[in-house]
Amino acid sequence: MTTERKIIVNIATSGDGYIARPDGDIEWLSSRPAPKGFYGIPEFLRTIDTKLFGRKTFEHALRTGVTFDTKTRNIVLSRQPPPASVPAGIEFVTEAVGPFAERLRGTEGKDIWLMGGGGIIGAFLDEGQIDEFIISVIPTFIGEGIPLIAPRHRLVPLQLLSAHTFPDGVVQLHYRVQKT
Repeated sequence: MTTERKIIVNIATSGDGYIARPDGDIEWLSSRPAPKGFYGIPEFLRTIDTKLFGRKTFEHALRTGVTFDTKTRNIVLSRQPPPASVPAGIEFVTEAVGPFAERLRGTEGKDIWLMGGGGIIGAFLDEGQIDEFIISVIPTFIGEGIPLIAPRHRLVPLQLLSAHTFPDGVVQLHYRVQKT
C-alpha cells in the first residue's frame, strides 16, 4: 500500500514576508552564512524526488546560472509553451493546477517540493493542493518584493508542527495546511 505524496513548500522569507525583491533578486538571502546543516535542507532533499517551479522562478533561475539535477524530476508549470531551448531534465506542464497535482500525487515516488514563486504557490493553495509549509524566516526586512503567496482574499488555517530557532536568528516554522 502506498501513501499519497505530499506537496510541500519549503522556502525562505524576509522578516516582512517577501521571497525576493521585485526583480527576483535574492542577494539578501544568499549573502548570509548558513549554519552547519544548512537549515535542514540536505535532510529535506532526501524526502523529495520532484521539484515544481512557476515559469518566472524557472526563468530567473536560468538567468542566474542555476543548474538542474537530472536525478530529480523538475517540472515547470506555465500557461505558455516552453522556450526553444530547455535544459536537460526539465519538463513543461500547461495543465491546470488541480488536475495536474492530483495526477502527480497518484504516481509512485517521494514527496514533492513546490519551490515557487508566489503566484504558483497561491494557485496550488487555492486548489487545496499544498499539504505543508516549511518557512525559514530570515531576520532581515527588505521593504518590498514578491510576497510568499500571491495576494488574494483567502483564509487558510494552519497547524503548527514545529518551530526551530537557529543560532543566526533564523526561525523555521513547519505548518500543516488544515483541510477545510
